[in-house]
Amino acid sequence: MGNTERRVIVTVVVSVAGSAIGIAGAGHAYLREWGRAFAWFSFVLGAGLMLTAAFADPETTTLSTLPLRVIGPIGTLLVLNTVDAYYVASRSGSTVTASRGESPSPSCPSCGRDLDPELSFCPWCAGPRDDEER
Repeated sequence: MGNTERRVIVTVVVSVAGSAIGIAGAGHAYLREWGRAFAWFSFVLGAGLMLTAAFADPETTTLSTLPLRVIGPIGTLLVLNTVDAYYVASRSGSTVTASRGESPSPSCPSCGRDLDPELSFCPWCAGPRDDEER
């Protein structure tokens, strides 16, 4: 099992564990995707608060008495959070291997992805190449 596959599996496990205790964005935080982690956490928390206010009495409702109208959408959002963490981890696998020097081609100093030796810029982020790599 390579580093990329291991990273994807650990990301999914962390995301599922975070979702099990109600913390969205845990998998993204493991990947150090702070913006996405904060966005998922805020979105799920906000949706939970709005749904609780709309479909349950916030003063008397406990976690065990939440209606299905609240639990269903929140559970769906937590599953989508885990799917997104899996997507981000599997997509960024080439960046991880390039930054560790496992790729034979040079990597972009801006985004870390593989560079095309025939181009004078990065085809992924359009950033310039370093002079030492030309």
